Amino acid sequence: MSDTTPTELPNTARDGRLSYAIFQLARTHRGHAAAMLRALNLHPGQELLLMQLFDRDGRTQAELLERAGLDHSTVSKSLRRMQEAGLLTRAPAPHDRRVMVVSLTDAGRALREPIADMWRTLEQISVRDLTPEQIDMFTTCARTIEKSVRDHNRQAPVG
Repeated sequence: MSDTTPTELPNTARDGRLSYAIFQLARTHRGHAAAMLRALNLHPGQELLLMQLFDRDGRTQAELLERAGLDHSTVSKSLRRMQEAGLLTRAPAPHDRRVMVVSLTDAGRALREPIADMWRTLEQISVRDLTPEQIDMFTTCARTIEKSVRDHNRQAPVG
């Protein structure tokens, strides 16, 4: 398979080299992850919700929304699809019927190891040419950039 990633930075991105590199990296990484998830009959983002339930089953839909860092419509659509696929159930909470509690089924729990294996493989592919120090530095930088963007979004005026 040939590499179709352009090696030359477009002129309009010259003042945004880092942002362009992040975009290219995210697109490539997400595409590879999506192909791996398809082999598990999952859509991107569903594994993030399942990971939260593997850590603590019976979370509310609001908790999953907050913990996974996905938007409301994505979480609702993903949970509906996963429920239809028999991976989880949603039921009103005993203390408040408006609150939906999400629980894994046996089929959902059975995905724990395949998802862990998939994530491990994706990691091995991703860091193949990096030293442990480079991995630590990249992770630190990525978290710093993410925080900077999140902080900016919180401060930006709405509308």
